[in-house]
Amino acid sequence: MPRHAGLSVVVGLLLLLNAGPGVAQGSVEAEIAHLLTFIADSQCVFVRNGDEHNAADARDHISMKYSHVRKRIKSAEDFINYTATKSSLSGKLYLVRCDGVETPTGEWLREELRRMRGEAT
Repeated sequence: MPRHAGLSVVVGLLLLLNAGPGVAQGSVEAEIAHLLTFIADSQCVFVRNGDEHNAADARDHISMKYSHVRKRIKSAEDFINYTATKSSLSGKLYLVRCDGVETPTGEWLREELRRMRGEAT
C-alpha cells in the first residue's frame, strides 16, 4: 500500500463524517472521496500554475480548496468545477500528465466520474 493510501482513506472518512450543510448526504460525499483517492493513487504529474506536483500533493491541495468552498458544493461536478479545474488566483487551468499525455484536470476527473457511475462516454 502506498504511504499516502492511508491518508486517502482518512480524507474520505472525514468527508463522509463532516460534509457540512451545503453538501447533500450520501453519494456526493462518496463520489468526492473516490475522486480524491483517484487523484492520490494516479501516479500522474499535476501541473498547477506551471509547477509540477506529485499526486499526493495534488490531492492535498484540492482537499484544502474543498474545505474552503464546501458550502457551495452540491454535486461531484461542483467539486470538480470549484476545486480541481483551475487556479483561484491566476485562473490558469490545472493539468494532469499521465503516461506522457497532458489533459486538463477537470476533464480527467469528469471522465473518471462517468466511469465510476457506469455512464457511457
